[in-house]
Amino acid sequence: MEKFGFVIHPISFGDISRKFGPVANFLPKKLVLSTMKKVGPQEVSHIIGIKSATGKEAEGWFTACTLTTEQMAKLPEEFVIKKIIDAVNLAAQQGAKIVGLGAYTAVIGDAGITIAKNVDVPVTTGNTYTVATALLGLKWAAEKLGTDLSQCRVGVMGAYGSIGKACSKILAGSVGELALIGRKQNELERLKEAISSNGPVSLHTDAHEVLPTLDALVTVTSAVDSVIEPEDLKIGAIVCDVARPRDVSKRVAEVRDDVLVFEGGAVLVPGDVDFNFNFGFPPKTSYACMAETMILALEGRYENYSLGRDLEVAKVEEMIKLAEKHGFKLAGLRSFERAVKEDEIIKLKERIAKKKTSA
Repeated sequence: MEKFGFVIHPISFGDISRKFGPVANFLPKKLVLSTMKKVGPQEVSHIIGIKSATGKEAEGWFTACTLTTEQMAKLPEEFVIKKIIDAVNLAAQQGAKIVGLGAYTAVIGDAGITIAKNVDVPVTTGNTYTVATALLGLKWAAEKLGTDLSQCRVGVMGAYGSIGKACSKILAGSVGELALIGRKQNELERLKEAISSNGPVSLHTDAHEVLPTLDALVTVTSAVDSVIEPEDLKIGAIVCDVARPRDVSKRVAEVRDDVLVFEGGAVLVPGDVDFNFNFGFPPKTSYACMAETMILALEGRYENYSLGRDLEVAKVEEMIKLAEKHGFKLAGLRSFERAVKEDEIIKLKERIAKKKTSA
């Protein structure tokens, strides 16, 4: 039996309220957050029933760092990293031989490098398989809507982060024009130098200016709040939102019926898996970052894998092959915690055509 761990944390105060119910809702928010800051790592659940297509089996543990995304962004980096290290060590104590970093725990500091140096088990952010599933999802969605990405202006928002950079490198040369979006001009220029020979590349520090011109977008910023609003998107835009918390505002789902927004990285896990914890996905479905940790465990690859902000494109290709080997599959598209059905995409395609005609 292969063994792994995965570190999670409350994305927002709402997650704490749902977990602890009346107690968290009765007490002042400031007091609850202050208490969570002092609480040590928590064992959340035992994950069972994972069975590879090869016959290998795995079990794992969710452990929690009790800080919210906002706290992680505002508290001293050393303090936050220490809390994450404690959660990794707790998973190791349960028997995990490799531990994945979820959501903002994979973003803080140097994207896992310092954490890996200070624990006794290998660590991965899961970002390699996240890149793979995001781009597979984007391609699938484009095909369903009849969108030819090779003729489109496609953006990557949060382009110089680990996931954004890898997506940019893979998309460059395969789309009509690649728009790199981020706040740091020098980082964008550095990335452009590395990929511009593969095709047209433009740089943008003003997201709201460029977003309405894009046919498709992969967005993966480390923003604490949503950064994409309904008025930012072009008719027919396809948006893969990989960020946790989400980059795309829920208002988009409420008022824009002419765009397709989906969450990157929903994966079907092989076997009769039971996570014993509800993180908003259907049964037997996980985030790609979680799945990468499982895949590495099933493969017996107990080694540091996806760390830092320079992911290897070759590893993206390797992870796709390993996922197929063990029976992990893209779980269709999900948008704001619900599945996007085939008939919905057909109707969306019709609405887009009508709006473009009347525009």
